[in-house]
Amino acid sequence: MGRFFQFLIFSISLFANSWLSAQEGNFSAEKLEELKRDVLKLNRDLLILEEDLLYPAQSQIAFYVSMDVGHYFALDAVKLHIDNKLSASHLYTEHQREALIRGGIQPLFKGNLKSGDYTVSAFVTGLGPQGREYKRAAKLELSKTDEPAVIELRISDKSGKQQPEFELVQWPTP
Repeated sequence: MGRFFQFLIFSISLFANSWLSAQEGNFSAEKLEELKRDVLKLNRDLLILEEDLLYPAQSQIAFYVSMDVGHYFALDAVKLHIDNKLSASHLYTEHQREALIRGGIQPLFKGNLKSGDYTVSAFVTGLGPQGREYKRAAKLELSKTDEPAVIELRISDKSGKQQPEFELVQWPTP
């Protein structure tokens, strides 16, 4: 379905640009700008329609990664499993780690899940206290309803334990 919309958008843009080029002598600059704005608006509307068709609201699920402080853990990679099937993975650069520590939230996965019960696991690797390799997992039992679901992997420092903590949290639905 996605390729169809890409082809449609490309075809409309190509046609509009060709037509506009051929008609330049017949239109004022103001009219040409108005037509270009209309083509861009149509392109945006088609992209929104494609998004709605690929990810219907009742089956949407999104996963994000956030990190608080980062004194006791340097994130290297995250693997996301839904019912023991790999759904997403990401290797982090130094720049991405710094962005997370400064408060950024990284989208890890967006997809569709039917209503039902699922086990969501996030496997995290990196460097822990004293520069040792650190591997941990966080798990969440998810009851997916007809509402979109948003889940966040929160990585935070626990000063009392001087260790990182990993938690999967489902955001409340609006």
